[in-house]
Formats: sequence, structure tokens, C-alpha cells
Amino acid sequence: MAPQRVAVCDVGPRDGLQNEPGVLSPARRGELARRLAGAGVPAVEVASFVDARRVPQMAGAEEVVAAIGDVGGVVLAGLALNERGYDRLRSTGLAEVRFAFGVTESFNRRNQGASVADSLDAARRIVARAREDGIRSAVTLSVAFGCPFEGVVEPEDVLALAERIAECRPDALLLADTIGVAAPREVRALVGAVAGLGVFVGGHFHNTRNTGYANALAALDAGAALLDASIGGLGGCPFAPRATGNIATEDLVYLLHREGLDTGVDLDVLIEVSTWLEDVLGRRLEGQLYRAGDFPPGARS
Repeated sequence: MAPQRVAVCDVGPRDGLQNEPGVLSPARRGELARRLAGAGVPAVEVASFVDARRVPQMAGAEEVVAAIGDVGGVVLAGLALNERGYDRLRSTGLAEVRFAFGVTESFNRRNQGASVADSLDAARRIVARAREDGIRSAVTLSVAFGCPFEGVVEPEDVLALAERIAECRPDALLLADTIGVAAPREVRALVGAVAGLGVFVGGHFHNTRNTGYANALAALDAGAALLDASIGGLGGCPFAPRATGNIATEDLVYLLHREGLDTGVDLDVLIEVSTWLEDVLGRRLEGQLYRAGDFPPGARS
């Protein structure tokens, strides 16, 4: 029997770089996306169509997309937080729009300047427009396991929002542990409940408290089939205090492969991308595998 296939989306060019102190040029960010695609990563979140005054690291989203060029069957996605952002994304020809909003009022107002109800309405409109335009859509519920301003988030509240999102039938619904507070027990319960709504479920985990990889496996056990990760473990949210990086894509792929799961990713090439990115950023990255190497030595994915 063929191994279970797990879809991995690398969010490094967007979520990974948005919290870096320096700003990479659109050409360099496009090169990063091309290198990830060349490693066989099936989906890459390449840009954020937001106000560059708020997130200067994401300036020039259209130029990033133009710099990537043709990457075959890799799904290239972009983040849009409102319909203006969606209009910009649509003009670039990207295959997927991602819309994210916080499940708590405090986080969502700081991150998007909108109430949860307003963002829910915007998500439903963008999903509907994307369907008409032939663009894939994914909705991410941020701070789904804990909020830096309001603390513990009740699973029932998240599930109620997920039910409203499921009604508009996006191609994927992701649960994000934006500040890295979740444990596997909570992940299994909430992912399982959302999977029960009949939607394609994904997980977006940060490794702030060193539980991100355990949570990723727990999400798969509960029915998730898509996992976000960021090359080198880059990431964090500018609007979430002490939120550190995402789980590292190469570390996650190694774990999945050792678990007997199929990702379609060439791990050796992916490690080379992290080594290249370390030189570009001029610092050691948070991921560990690119320094330790695959096992056994010389193994091909």
C-alpha cells in the first residue's frame, strides 16, 4: 500500500520573512520561492498583499510573483486580509488566496483593525469571489489555541467560527497556533472536531514552546491533511508579542518521512535551501536538520 500523502505548504517567503529585522528585495524573495519549488515543496505562500507601511518586509508583492516565473505544478499562494488585497492578488495570477483572521477580538483588532464578525464576513466574500475567479481559497483561524492578549481560547468558540467558514466551502480551513501554546491533546480534539465538519483541514504550528512538531503529528492523527511550515524555522507575528518561529519545513519533512509518510519533497535539496538562506540572512536559522543532515548520511528522499 502506498504511504499516506501529506501536503506541506512552505510559508517562509511570507510568514517566515515578515518578522525579520531586514527587508529582502522582491527578487530575492522570488528566488527563495523558486528554490523551495525546486525542492518539490507542493505549495508555497509567496507574498502578502497588505499595506507595506504596516509590514515593510512584504512590500512589492506583485514584483515577488513576477520574479518567481514558472514553477510547474507547485501551488503558489498569497495572503490577502481584505478585498483590496484580493484584487491585487488576483491581478498577479496566483493560484491560491489565503485569508487569515484571529478568533479573538483583541488579536484581530490589533492584527487587522477589524472585529471578528467583520473579518468573518470578509472571509466569506473572498472565498465566494475566489470560487467565481477559479482561484483556490484557504481560510486560517489564527490564535486558535491561545491568544497573547486574552489568554486561553475556548475550543467551542473556535468551532463555532469554523462552522461558519465551512458553510462557504473554502478549499482548506487551517487552525493556527500562532503563539505556540498548544499541546497534542488540544490539537487532536479541535482538529478532529473541525474535520467532522467535512472540510479539508490543515494545521499551522509555531514552535515557541517546543511543541510544534508533536502538534503537527497530532493534527495528522486527528484528520488534518495539510501542514504549514517555514524554511529554517523562520517566522513569528509582528502583532503577537513573543511569538517565535514556525516549525521548520526541513525538520518537519524529515519527521514525516521517518514516520513513513509521503510529502513529495526532496529533503537533500530542501536542506540546501536552508544553507543558502542562512548565507542570505547572515545568521544561524532556528531549524536543526540543515545543520545535522539527513539520516542515514547520503539518504535520498
